Amino acid sequence: MEQYKVEFIEFLQSAGVLKFGDFTAKSGRKIPYFINAGEIKTGEHISKLGEFYAKAYLDKVGSKKTALYGPAYKGISIAVATSIALAKNGLDLPFFFNRKEAKDHGEGGIFVGYKPLSGEEIVIVEDVITAGTAIRETMEIMKSVEGAKVAACFVMVDRKEKGKGEKGAMVEIEEEFGFPVYSVVDVYDIIEYLSRDSKNEENVNRIKKYLEVYGA
Repeated sequence: MEQYKVEFIEFLQSAGVLKFGDFTAKSGRKIPYFINAGEIKTGEHISKLGEFYAKAYLDKVGSKKTALYGPAYKGISIAVATSIALAKNGLDLPFFFNRKEAKDHGEGGIFVGYKPLSGEEIVIVEDVITAGTAIRETMEIMKSVEGAKVAACFVMVDRKEKGKGEKGAMVEIEEEFGFPVYSVVDVYDIIEYLSRDSKNEENVNRIKKYLEVYGA
């Protein structure tokens, strides 16, 4: 496994983002591990997360100018941190995010920040995709952007789970909406990392058993 993946998983654990136990995903599935970007709550941690996303962006998209979109709420800080990290690398991108409820005074509207031009490419930065529920909600919101053209989506972890059918959720999203979904690591990277220490055996077995049911 590449060293940057090891460093990212170690970061997720040290920041409390990667947790093990019994959780319920937005899809309703009962999951044995949870990726919660809401646990990122220090300047150092959000700065580090932005650096990982920026590296992924530069690796996959290059120096192409797009607008970064962070879905409320967890995607907001990711979009801001990613834009800062990219600016430090010489790529200054605008960002925007949505309100949960449209504002009916002042400038009004559902979006805060940059206003994409018709046909301008947009890159979504999200924390994780399980069954694809959240990203489909995001694409509904994107209909509010005239001429919106989503070029890619970046997430922390590809859970390698089924979506609405037998295909992987990320594959379904790619086929349904026509843009690639990239992740820094996937669940099998996490399993490989955990397997290096025998004390993680129970968590590894629980994840594997879960994937026997929901894995794509």
